[in-house]
Amino acid sequence: MPSIFKEGTYDSGSYARTGTLSLNGIQIETPIFMPVGTRGSIKSLTSEDINELGYNLILANTYHLYLKPGKEVFDHFHGLKNFMSYKKALLTDSGGFQVFSLASLFKFEDDGVRFQSHIDGSYHKFTPSSVIDMQRSIGSDIMMVLDDCAPYGSDTKRLELALDRTHRWAKESYEYWMENPNGQNVFPIVQGGVNEALRLKSLETLQKIDFPGIAIGGLSVGEPRPEYIRILECMAPHLDKARPRYLMGVGTVVDILEGVKNGIDMFDCVLPTRNARNGQVFTSKGKINLRNESHRLSESPIDSECSCKVCQTYSLGYIRHLHKVKELTAFSLSTYHNLFFMQSFMEKMRKSIEIGNFRAFYEHWKNLFGS
Repeated sequence: MPSIFKEGTYDSGSYARTGTLSLNGIQIETPIFMPVGTRGSIKSLTSEDINELGYNLILANTYHLYLKPGKEVFDHFHGLKNFMSYKKALLTDSGGFQVFSLASLFKFEDDGVRFQSHIDGSYHKFTPSSVIDMQRSIGSDIMMVLDDCAPYGSDTKRLELALDRTHRWAKESYEYWMENPNGQNVFPIVQGGVNEALRLKSLETLQKIDFPGIAIGGLSVGEPRPEYIRILECMAPHLDKARPRYLMGVGTVVDILEGVKNGIDMFDCVLPTRNARNGQVFTSKGKINLRNESHRLSESPIDSECSCKVCQTYSLGYIRHLHKVKELTAFSLSTYHNLFFMQSFMEKMRKSIEIGNFRAFYEHWKNLFGS
């Protein structure tokens, strides 16, 4: 199977690199941040907004889309991209993490996990093949395997059990996917908590299988940042150069910096969009709380160095007012700005790697957003 990833430039002082991800004719420059459209929509934005912002790859959630609107709808509309009028690339997770974190009850079985919907308590079951089938219906360009993400703080026995399930299900997923690849790609998910030996064991086991890429799960799930960095650093020298590496659910500026420094190519997180709806925006000077009284009479934009249409049009004082009176427009304007910021931030990071200035870039943004 042809490779979907082409390496670009490496930073001489770290594992940071640029590259190009090719998904069914769509070219995506890496490192990349993917906005999260959990239920088939990036909250408060339209698909036209996403195209305007220049995002060629977004994420949706299999668990939520499986429950509503369901597989039948996606089969009828020939996939989520047609359904939501978004024509670029799509990545979906398997829904396993949401089963463990949202479902009111779940139980592991040999061939999968049985759970109750967090919406109505109805019973369902995910298996390695059923989540691939669901993602086939969604029409994902990149699908995730079903895995077992043990919660932070799990003991060694629980982590080893999670690895056994994760590896077994990954092999089953690969074999099932290979029966009909259909232009879609599947990534396995490295687990192991903050146990270095188990992380390396999981990485080695999964990289022996000919998956198009590799994902890393179970980080940024409550562990202290030094633990997060330690695990990234232990894996970095062992990551396959020929495949894209995706760090799941990571999206703070500082965590992305650490990820890129350690060879990660792909990131996703709800944080930029969720924080925007809660009145926090990201700027060239750091984070701003839009609801602060100090902004009440401000005629300045959110960020004087930002060229997004929000900063070119609206004052900080006006957007603060919208948040204070809970106008829905506040959500869309703040979200648009934050996703413009993330897109620009990643573009500047790629440039810094290309020109050999990543270390200075890393230090500058870490100092700004490190608190």
